[in-house]
Amino acid sequence: MTAQQRELRALYADTDERTEPFDPSVLAGEGSVLVVAEEGGELLACGALKRLDAQEAEIKRMYTVPQARGRGLGRAVLTELVAQGRAAGYRRLVLETGDGQPEAIGLYESAGFTRIPNYGYYVGVENSLCYALELDTE
Repeated sequence: MTAQQRELRALYADTDERTEPFDPSVLAGEGSVLVVAEEGGELLACGALKRLDAQEAEIKRMYTVPQARGRGLGRAVLTELVAQGRAAGYRRLVLETGDGQPEAIGLYESAGFTRIPNYGYYVGVENSLCYALELDTE
């Protein structure tokens, strides 16, 4: 998370104001999931599902370290998060990314996520782009 936040600060001058405060302990709660990709004990990529309610979860903290990019790890983490969300019975997954992250936008759109109005913390945040994926849980 520290590396991710450092990178976001380089992309967005107002990162401290636009990034929702995130307490990692929420990932220990019911319905939350943390997925990591590692190699030789080194953490290369991660992502999480944060339960919003019985029907919806938010994808949080998707990140791949720079030296591991281009290997499909982000896609693998996202695919697993979607599978975990479906298995947990969520009907919808939502997420937020920034307009300065074209690779992330491409990943989410190619995985079937579609733009939605900014939600929650991100309402009115100019550089935020919000997405949703409707899950078929049957």
